[in-house]
Amino acid sequence: MNSNFLLASYNFHLPEAQIAQKPAVRREGSRLLRVDCQSGVITHGKFPDLGRLFSAGDVLVINDTKVFPARLLGHKETGGKVELLLLNYPVFASDRYRTAFSRVDGESDVSALLKSSKRPRPGSRLLFGSDLEAIVKEDNGNGSVLVSLKWQGDLDEALGKYGKIPLPPYIRRAAGPDDEDRQRYQTVYAKPNGAIAAPTAGLHFTDELLLDLQGRGVVIAPLTLHVGYGTFAPVRSRDIREHAIHSEWVDVSAASAAVINQSRLAGGRVWAIGTTSARALEFAADAAGVVRAVSGACKLYIYPGYKYRVVDNLVTNFHLPKSSLLFMVSAFASRDLVMSAYQEALERGYRFYSYGDAMVLIR
Repeated sequence: MNSNFLLASYNFHLPEAQIAQKPAVRREGSRLLRVDCQSGVITHGKFPDLGRLFSAGDVLVINDTKVFPARLLGHKETGGKVELLLLNYPVFASDRYRTAFSRVDGESDVSALLKSSKRPRPGSRLLFGSDLEAIVKEDNGNGSVLVSLKWQGDLDEALGKYGKIPLPPYIRRAAGPDDEDRQRYQTVYAKPNGAIAAPTAGLHFTDELLLDLQGRGVVIAPLTLHVGYGTFAPVRSRDIREHAIHSEWVDVSAASAAVINQSRLAGGRVWAIGTTSARALEFAADAAGVVRAVSGACKLYIYPGYKYRVVDNLVTNFHLPKSSLLFMVSAFASRDLVMSAYQEALERGYRFYSYGDAMVLIR
């Protein structure tokens, strides 16, 4: 079998000390590993160096999804403690995206992961506050449930009162997420609620860096991909082509599609900030690389052999071994080059994962 399709080809040893537990002191303070995909040359710098790589007319594509406080701590009617991780923002339940929806005094079916000392039966009430509760509708096993979430007053206010930011499992907080996490595990341009994990390549950008890029003639085009729990799903198949990829909601507006297409026609390059932006762009592009306005569930699976149609350059963080995101990056450059870059990052002490350092791949 071609080694590009072998799961074992994407393994590497990551010392626990290099898993970033806290963000850099300043958002833009992370390191930047630069990979020239043509020559294979790897160089090192700081994240603000990125601005010098852009040219007037280039377009910066950002994912403006917002992480919502999806982890709810409460109790059963009998008093036992429960923890409920909502797997989607309630408005997306039952595929009712952008339909008539009241965020005040409402209810919605939501898929979730449930932790408790004893499994609540269907019909059980889970209480989080006087204005927020959930009723278990289905127990799907392995901690997965379907609940009917009910709230009084404003939904976002209720989630804000009782919910916590759902940090990735490799970021450990004895007391849970802190105030710094609420601010830093969120991009400065986050807008629509819907993600349970941050588009982490965007965490390095500040308002000042974005203004600097605009001053250089770079156009910023937002899109939305609501990052789901599937981004952490382990790949278990020996042949990566057999992996069942997760679905995430994508929304690319007509305005952003027009900006991207105009830039490409004029010779500008498309820079995707993160694998989420890249996935959304490729999902929205036709065979000729023309980006269309789309809104829907994306199950696009990108691994080596895939030919990118619209993304020219990619800014990304460092991903987990044997992960679908690592396959995606390896489809952008060659697997050998990406794994070589990862090895150099390891040897030079780069910080990995959500709060870690960044890499830019230039094609």
